[in-house]
Amino acid sequence: MKTLRMLVVEDEFLSRNLLIRMIQRYGTVDGAVDGNEAMSALKAAYEDGHPYDLVFLDIMMPVKDGQTTLQELRLFEESRGILPTDSCRVIMVTALGDAKNVMAAFKHQCEGYITKPYSMEAIKEIVEKVAGS
Repeated sequence: MKTLRMLVVEDEFLSRNLLIRMIQRYGTVDGAVDGNEAMSALKAAYEDGHPYDLVFLDIMMPVKDGQTTLQELRLFEESRGILPTDSCRVIMVTALGDAKNVMAAFKHQCEGYITKPYSMEAIKEIVEKVAGS
């Protein structure tokens, strides 16, 4: 598997740091505390020519939630002419496992969905599935 550039968007300090530690074996990882900070990082990465390969995006956050952030990201990519096959891959992470949130996340073109608490097996499986092995 190639070395990935990843972004973890999570408002809870402990959850963010735990997930960063769990995925840093797959590449470089940055963190963001909310959807606004995430969008700034995502846009800057595209502008620099080094977009993120994989984004772990929490659904329930203050300021801008994960569903809204995902929609904004996909609109931004579309405005830049970035095809879905070339877009960054988004994994929604949340304590919510209800069907409404799962369906909304996939409607807005996420590539995966995992629920808290995180397990190393689930993280490994989804990273390999989404990023390729």
